[in-house]
Amino acid sequence: MIKATNIFKSYGTLKVLKNVSLTINKGEIISIVGVSGAGKTTLLHILGTLDKPDSGLLEMNGTNIFSLNDKKLAAFRNKNIGFVFQFHHLLPEFTAIENVCIPAFIAGVSKSDAEEKANELLNFLGLSDRINHKPGELSGGEQQRVAVARALINNPAVILADEPSGNLDSATARELHQLFFVLREKFNQTFIIVTHNEELADMADRKLVMSDGNIV
Repeated sequence: MIKATNIFKSYGTLKVLKNVSLTINKGEIISIVGVSGAGKTTLLHILGTLDKPDSGLLEMNGTNIFSLNDKKLAAFRNKNIGFVFQFHHLLPEFTAIENVCIPAFIAGVSKSDAEEKANELLNFLGLSDRINHKPGELSGGEQQRVAVARALINNPAVILADEPSGNLDSATARELHQLFFVLREKFNQTFIIVTHNEELADMADRKLVMSDGNIV
């Protein structure tokens, strides 16, 4: 489903990714681990089309991603990729359901259809009684589940998660980790998870270890 070939990325004189290649199958849960500075987040951002490599090829479902112009790339990202970050990046002035709906609105989905899907996701994630609460009224775990619902709203083929449990206590982190597998079972989505949490990393179908800009 995803194929990255000979990915190089530098920032100035700092070589961050050095000839990285990998393939990921549909429905796989992949964890990426390594010490800080190994290149994990940079690789995740390139796989998520948030950043471009200096050279190399990225294909997703047969599409040559970086051959797309900026407008087509943004549309592809909105439709095919969901993101969950360590800091949930919810908009504080909007309620949970409004935050979840935003990617759907960007994709041109009607308000009624977006809200119906958002309600369904929030119910599935155990947040049915929190849909009209703003982020400041939610616990850390609840905020992160809202962020997961937002990542799922457009039925993306792949979910990219960057330290998704890094801000959560151990019990809430464990719940979030198990949730990814429930979601894979229900929606058959692909998950790529960058984490320092060894328990989560070891739960994945495959654990990729990065060191000094490459997969070892």
